[in-house]
Amino acid sequence: MRTLKEIEATLQVAKLDAADLRSTVQCISFSENVSSGDYCLMELDETLCKSLESGQSLIIRGDKDEHAVLCSEDKTYDLKIADTSNMLLIIPDCKTPDQLPSNTSSQHVMHSQIFGFAKSYWELKRSRPKLRKLKKCLMENPYNGENERSPDQPKYTMEDLMESIQASEQEILQQLRLLRACKIEGYWRVLELDYEMKLLNHVTQLVDSESWSFTKIPLGICLQELELLEPREMIEHCLNCYGKRYISEGEIYYSLSEDEVCRSIALLLLQNAVKFNLSEFEDVWQQSVPEGMSTRLDQLKGAALVDRNSRPQVIFQLNVEDLSENIQDRFNSLFSIRKKWTEEDIAPYIQGLCGNKQTIGSLLTRYARSSLQNGVKVFSSRKLV
Repeated sequence: MRTLKEIEATLQVAKLDAADLRSTVQCISFSENVSSGDYCLMELDETLCKSLESGQSLIIRGDKDEHAVLCSEDKTYDLKIADTSNMLLIIPDCKTPDQLPSNTSSQHVMHSQIFGFAKSYWELKRSRPKLRKLKKCLMENPYNGENERSPDQPKYTMEDLMESIQASEQEILQQLRLLRACKIEGYWRVLELDYEMKLLNHVTQLVDSESWSFTKIPLGICLQELELLEPREMIEHCLNCYGKRYISEGEIYYSLSEDEVCRSIALLLLQNAVKFNLSEFEDVWQQSVPEGMSTRLDQLKGAALVDRNSRPQVIFQLNVEDLSENIQDRFNSLFSIRKKWTEEDIAPYIQGLCGNKQTIGSLLTRYARSSLQNGVKVFSSRKLV
């Protein structure tokens, strides 16, 4: 290790004035156990640094056939190796200029050891959570309200999902709400659509028999009246899925969403049909929803698609949740279904792909080509046919 006299001699050879330099000199040397394989470097932004400093955890997730991602409590980041032309030294005891004492009048020496080195580091890029696998896992064993047909069918706790799904805990919970999943005996389950509609039918029939308003359904009476038919937890879950909870005069009420009710009934009608005559479908759909509710095709955005060029016009199920999370693959899939799209028709199927500063228009400009058809702008595949 260098002494202060050796450092002063080096400064003289380099023709440097010690008065122009800091009084603290850091001498760096290699430790006996220095290694390049024991450490990985990761570049963190200010938000992630504060998360770690506050005691939160960062977790790397991904199966062997998946690209690794890093997850905080509420965000997901892609991990990418970035090479550097300069060797990066890992020196735990090294001090930055702002950490050095500024009131020292005489020079003194600090010794720091290099514990490792690297020629690359992990670079983080904010990404969309990869949640398609979540629905696939839950649909392996949907809950139908009856005794389990096979106890060996897979079921998932929150810990299981966090091990398997490449997303943060908050993003997984948000998607579970969108999938109308509920926790049953400690496991997250989605309901079979038939069973979900059975629960909803119990609620709407009670509303009709009691002459209640769909915007003011009393929770207590509803649970009391229907608990002989279905578990109270399932009835309340149904109300949470299709309604908004509020308190009036000290009582808990629910207001059912007309759009959500009509949408689910439409999906029930479409689930076993390849294509449905549009006119006939609209008639059957309106007859199937509770009296007092009105159906509209815009309630099916992102769930079903109308083909107005066929004769007769038809409608078929096309759920955005079943499309690829890869942007190019999703556009390829959409253009294989329909060669030309208006922005209004394609928007529900790509808006979830937009980044923080990206719009649907910019996404279409990048992945599709536009043209005018009867005065209307339409988009088609950029791939040459």
